[in-house]
Amino acid sequence: MTTPRQPSGSDSGSGRRQPPRTGAARPVAGRGQPAKGQPAKGQAAKGQAPKSQPVKPQPAKSQPAKPQPAKAQPVRSQSAKAQPAKTAAAGRTPRAPQQRRPEGRPPTRSQAAVRPRPKSRPPQRPSALKLAEPKRRLRVITVALSLVFSVFAGRLVQLQLVDADALAADANTNRYQNIPITAERGSITSSDGVALAATVDAYDITADPAMFTPEATGIPDAPEQAAALLSPIIGVAKDRIAADLHTPKTRYKRLAAQQTPAAKNQISDLKSSLEKQAGSRACQAQKKLLGKPADQGGRTRVDNECANPLAGVFNRETQKRIYPADGLAANLVGFVNGEGEGAGGLELQYQKQLAGKDGHSSYAQAGGRLVPTAGGSMDPAVPGSDIKLTINRDVQWAAQRAITDQVANSGAEKGYVVVQDVKTGQVIAMASSPGFNPNDLSLAKQSQMGNPALVDAYEPGSTAKLMSLAAVLDSGKANWDTRVTVPGTLVRAGQQFKDDVPHGDWYLTLAGVLAKSSNIGTIEAVEALGDGDQLKANQILDGYMRKFGVAQPTGLNFPGETPGKLKKPEDLVASEKYNIAFGQGPLQVNAMQATSVYSTIANGGVRVAPSIVQGVTGPDGKYTATPPGEQTRVVSEQTAKTLTSMLESVVDDEQGTGGKAAIPGYRVAGKTGTANRGAADGKGYDGYTASFIGFAPADAPRYTVSCTLQGPVNGHFGGQLCGPVFKQVMEFTLKTMQVPPSGSPAPNLPVEWKP
Repeated sequence: MTTPRQPSGSDSGSGRRQPPRTGAARPVAGRGQPAKGQPAKGQAAKGQAPKSQPVKPQPAKSQPAKPQPAKAQPVRSQSAKAQPAKTAAAGRTPRAPQQRRPEGRPPTRSQAAVRPRPKSRPPQRPSALKLAEPKRRLRVITVALSLVFSVFAGRLVQLQLVDADALAADANTNRYQNIPITAERGSITSSDGVALAATVDAYDITADPAMFTPEATGIPDAPEQAAALLSPIIGVAKDRIAADLHTPKTRYKRLAAQQTPAAKNQISDLKSSLEKQAGSRACQAQKKLLGKPADQGGRTRVDNECANPLAGVFNRETQKRIYPADGLAANLVGFVNGEGEGAGGLELQYQKQLAGKDGHSSYAQAGGRLVPTAGGSMDPAVPGSDIKLTINRDVQWAAQRAITDQVANSGAEKGYVVVQDVKTGQVIAMASSPGFNPNDLSLAKQSQMGNPALVDAYEPGSTAKLMSLAAVLDSGKANWDTRVTVPGTLVRAGQQFKDDVPHGDWYLTLAGVLAKSSNIGTIEAVEALGDGDQLKANQILDGYMRKFGVAQPTGLNFPGETPGKLKKPEDLVASEKYNIAFGQGPLQVNAMQATSVYSTIANGGVRVAPSIVQGVTGPDGKYTATPPGEQTRVVSEQTAKTLTSMLESVVDDEQGTGGKAAIPGYRVAGKTGTANRGAADGKGYDGYTASFIGFAPADAPRYTVSCTLQGPVNGHFGGQLCGPVFKQVMEFTLKTMQVPPSGSPAPNLPVEWKP
């Protein structure tokens, strides 16, 4: 049985067989689609061309038509697809494609044959917009929020439980820092308000050692690297800096104090440069790998180029003490130590008032930087008070220059000059030599940094004869013209006494005893106080000396000040009972005490306690003047007047020992002193103490000047060495203070009598 050939253009080209159909095949157009077995217009037929002629489709009629090859019909619907023609089984005529029947109705033969093809498809009505279901939307939102809260809860568990220890360790580097605030130190000024000691801005270089650990820096030797960078800038040894930084449990270390603004800026610039370099992308990538496992590319350290060893270095604004006049009055003003605290002189004495009250600030820092929004607290510092001295800068300069020159010329170990106002007791100048510059203590010796005018206790020698004769005159035992026979030598208590120059018998008045500075004459005058009882005489003398201020605090309360020494009369032995009368042996004073004795006579016999501080200006700006010095009547006004005239003879008389102290136009009253100097070990004597103390104008005293030289080698007499110093300083003082010259001549009391 032979299988008929399939028509071309049908799906049978694939080899599928179609079941045989009965009846004539009628092409029916359906809804704008081409007849089955024909390709759409413009579309090529698939497969090979059929050998038999295709049946030409005809319009549907009431009677069946012969099968005709289907021709392409125009496509009216864009959605229609070309359907391949079906072929009949072998031996049968192919059936025409049937027209699609309406849904829900069975097709009828007559409808399939006669139903006309619709011209066009009716338009469809647009469908209505359907809104989302609220319940579904609520479920979606609930699920989303549940996921978000689950993430938050998981993160909270991680922070509070899993990573709690690690986060606490990190927070340790982001904690509050308590930084002290140094109060501004008060100034010390001269009487005219010019600063002798002042405070300027400076910076303390500090560090947080916890920021130098390998964990914080990423390098194992951060302290050593930081020390190498800082040492040449702040002048501190590398080992010391590194040791301070190797204390991670200490959050604050001061590496250097009172650095200049230039040093602070140099460190800040270097730190910024290192920070910029360490902040590069490559360095940040290295830091992210720190602490990670090796299989993840982890690192144990960063390269040196990516580390900033100065990240934990800071600066704190503070003050630095300076002395604008360098060494002027340095022995009196004193100095501060490396901590900015008073260590000598008035700086030490008035430390509490000058220092004020320190404050402190607290702030949060992270990685060495201030966290502005983290809050903090501040207790402001209270500045120190300003101390105004009685020192006159010009007179101080003149006194310091004069004593410095004479110490050098005489080869003395040291010397000092004191200038005092006889009416007020105020110290106008207190100069010492050798001195020092408090701005550079590295060049000063320890022995030069004190104030010997108040610290040194020495045997005054002949300048103490003023007190002995004051006791004799004020007790009424003698007068200025009392005649005294002075032998060349005098033996008392097994000791032979003599004067500074060999001589036979001298016939002197009491004024002459003082003018010629006779030791023997003074012993004889003091013996008259006890009417033959030496103990009684010494008791009377002791009372006067103590009222003059000997062995008593001066009232200045200067650090290291000596009160001197004065043995009680009952404790005097052998020669001490006699040599105390001319200022040797059991009597020692400081230069301020010796000066005050002469100021007492110049003030009419009333001692005014000396003072150096004129007033204090507190932090509130209120100035408080120092109360006047305590006044004590020591001798009568008449006694003081007589003694003044006797002291003038020392300077004016040809036989006086103080001629070199005379000042043209001014009457000068004073006394020379030449004493054996006690040895440093306290055993015996070694060298001399030369001195001169006087006041002027003698007719209306204003100022007292004392000069003392310890251990001179180029001469040793007080009149020769200290007389010129007194003249130079007193003359300058009188002119500076505009004191008018004397208006009357000196009395020129007789110093000798003829037997």
